[in-house]
Amino acid sequence: MDLFEIARAARDNAHAPYSGFKVGAAVRCEDGSVYGGCNVENVAYPEGTCAEAGAIAAMCLAGRRVIAEVLVVADSPEPTPPCGGCRQKLAEFAAPDTPVILADLGGVRARTTVGGLLPGAFVAGHMARVGA
Repeated sequence: MDLFEIARAARDNAHAPYSGFKVGAAVRCEDGSVYGGCNVENVAYPEGTCAEAGAIAAMCLAGRRVIAEVLVVADSPEPTPPCGGCRQKLAEFAAPDTPVILADLGGVRARTTVGGLLPGAFVAGHMARVGA
């Protein structure tokens, strides 16, 4: 499955009546399965959800827990990276070297990694002494 096409189709279904800024995301799992998500705004900011969070939720609903690749697409003059909260959400399910592709409606604009987006991520290992 093509990450770009799934993310772009997800973006088309975004609910962004307040900002008009539609975002789509897709995550590919280790087994090749792909899950998309779109941003869903709410008039009571910040109660909406990001596209990346939607894709992660769909992945978890399907019983998957490991992200192998991420793509985010938005109609923006600059590549649109995940927000800080979504960077942490991605770090929960992806290794630091997991590719993150940033695209506009025409295609890929930039490439990075989860670790490049969130160096020094808070990870489960930080909690190793809890309960010890």
